[in-house]
Amino acid sequence: MAKHYVQMAGWYKVIMMTKQTNTIQSPLYHVSYTAIAATIAAIAAATSAALQLPIWAMFIGWIAFFTQGLNVRHTITNLICVWLGITIGMIAGMALNIVGPILGEGALPFVVFIVAMLVVSLRSVPKINNLLCHFLGLVSFFASHYAPSMDNFFMLAGAASIGAFGGLASIFLQKCILSRA
Repeated sequence: MAKHYVQMAGWYKVIMMTKQTNTIQSPLYHVSYTAIAATIAAIAAATSAALQLPIWAMFIGWIAFFTQGLNVRHTITNLICVWLGITIGMIAGMALNIVGPILGEGALPFVVFIVAMLVVSLRSVPKINNLLCHFLGLVSFFASHYAPSMDNFFMLAGAASIGAFGGLASIFLQKCILSRA
């Protein structure tokens, strides 16, 4: 019986290894780290709901935050890429309405090709070359099924911003609180 317990404890210790320092986290540290992220995510979701913003779009921003550098500068850069993706998505939606009657079923592949060329080419533009965030913005617009408008842009961009800054707050609090532990 004790041998099995030791094996389980060894397995648990392997799971609790951190990638950065290759040290073993205590279970309390692990739970605290997770609880901070969960609490901030809950606050971000409640804030989005209170502002009548789509909660799923807030999580688009949360995901965007974790795509590059976990700091303020990268948070803003990532958000700019998401906002640009939303904007490109809105322009693509308007383009589909314009070329749809002319090209019929060929309108969608035509517009997707143009958008993909534009977005993928942004990989070579310094500072705004986060393709994942561009595509997260595109996805958030098309998933919303909203009409292209400034109000809808601000709704999606606002929700994504809450998520990204929620991710930043989570990392900041984890570092501040757990560095003292």
